[in-house]
Amino acid sequence: MSTGSRPLALPPNVSHDAFSRFISASEGIVGRENIHIVTSKEELADGSYYEPPKTHDPHHVVEQDYFVASAVLNPRSVAEVQGLVQLANEYRIPLWPTSIGRNSGYGGAAPRLRGSIVIDLGKHMNRVLEVNVDAAYAVVEPGVTFAGLHEYLVKKGLSEKLWIDVPDIGGGSVMGNTLERGVGYTPYGDHWMMHCGMEVILPSGELLRTGMGALPQNPRTSVHPSHEEAGNKCWQLFPYGFGPYNDGLFSQSNLGIVTKIGMWLMPNPGGFQAYQISLPRDEDLHQAVDIIRPLRLQMIIQNVPTLRHILLDAAMLGSKTDYTSDTEKPLNEAELDAIAKKLNLGRWNFYGALYGPEPIRNVMWSQIKQAFSSVKGVHFFFPEDVKGNHLLQTRAKTLQGIPTFDELRWVDWLPNGAHLFFSPISKISGDDAMLQYKVTKKRCVEAGLDFMGAFAVGMREMHHIVCIAFNRGDPESKRKAHWLIKTLIADCAEHGWGEYRTHLALMDQIAETYNWNHNALMRFNETVKNALDPNGILAPGKNGVWPASYDRRLYKL
Repeated sequence: MSTGSRPLALPPNVSHDAFSRFISASEGIVGRENIHIVTSKEELADGSYYEPPKTHDPHHVVEQDYFVASAVLNPRSVAEVQGLVQLANEYRIPLWPTSIGRNSGYGGAAPRLRGSIVIDLGKHMNRVLEVNVDAAYAVVEPGVTFAGLHEYLVKKGLSEKLWIDVPDIGGGSVMGNTLERGVGYTPYGDHWMMHCGMEVILPSGELLRTGMGALPQNPRTSVHPSHEEAGNKCWQLFPYGFGPYNDGLFSQSNLGIVTKIGMWLMPNPGGFQAYQISLPRDEDLHQAVDIIRPLRLQMIIQNVPTLRHILLDAAMLGSKTDYTSDTEKPLNEAELDAIAKKLNLGRWNFYGALYGPEPIRNVMWSQIKQAFSSVKGVHFFFPEDVKGNHLLQTRAKTLQGIPTFDELRWVDWLPNGAHLFFSPISKISGDDAMLQYKVTKKRCVEAGLDFMGAFAVGMREMHHIVCIAFNRGDPESKRKAHWLIKTLIADCAEHGWGEYRTHLALMDQIAETYNWNHNALMRFNETVKNALDPNGILAPGKNGVWPASYDRRLYKL
């Protein structure tokens, strides 16, 4: 396509002439074959999880072309990314870096600011740079997926020694998920906690290494060492280095482009046993959470377990039409009970795992089983106790770091399946869990949508992931989903609950709920943004942080 083609959406305050000159200059950096200009709405194919679009959000809750890129560029190296950043400063072109574009339920690869240029880091920069067996870590580029890292370990004969931690779906970027502070389900489930050492391109184009990586290269290596050579030998061993700890500035932020990240891997624990605990009544959530809290704090429950609502599991095994002929209304309590009975599941289902040699697992299990046995009608299962295509079989793989794609099924609960995630944080408390569940379920029913969700239990909090499934081909279904999530944000803020991550369309609204002391946090974030990125070129508006070059009042949603 000609570099002079007019894009569907120009970046704000950028003329077509300036855009064309930027594209022409970019061609000299990445090559014409690595530039795609988005010229019409007709080319916006929503694709699939396996082939996600880089131009827009495939799960669009607003108009399909609202969050749309003007162009997509595919750099092949760190030096090329630096060149693009420097060029963007010259032409005042906003960039939206993405790892591989599978930020599913949160906006995909789409830019927050319409017309921004998407920098697709993962197409070419997708190497596993290092795996250290003794120290149990890996160093990866943006395009390395969980499935890809696992495949690499298998191919190198290392998968019996080292496990990775995976989210529900294994096709996402290890780096992208970590920077968005995503979670998995082994003892290494807090991905941000398990990162160590990053290489970052600042908005000026300058290269930075965090932590121990800031030490100079070994002078015996080379007079002019390349960026590809190993830095200090402790870069992936000790995350903090010396002086202020800066890594957090580059998570969920628009202050830099991360090009390398170190991730701690889990040594084979010497034994593994997945389990499921089915709780028969809706109100059992209260008792279960109070049982979980001390077990998790004492690390008797070693991993990040999940409490899943019956409909989330049911949607893994079929679409809504498999359970009811009336697809226009949310399922009622009697229908939910009938589904649970049909599938031999509880109204809530707890999935966890035991790690270590058998004597250790036996002791842990005796404590867990004894504690949960106080719930009337509770049932316990190991994978060998259930046959066929059972959810426990899938969770067992996830709980030992084996990537799967099975969780894609629940998105097809409705035709033209799409979804949003609403992700408030909860105390590990029966009272709080029940209140948050009641607040969110009530609004789902009011919106005419089914409640599906799960609590992922961290060390001292729970991520409550409310899965809002909607029909992206139906404007009314999209309107309901958008109304629902906007209303839930306001409801939860009133109760003192904040979201940890969100979709593009809700970033401003959620940022405004974190407003203690006259928005001190946002004022700090904006001060740092304007100091590091005076031209406002990196991801304007990401998570509500707008540079001074864009008037928040004009662009916020």
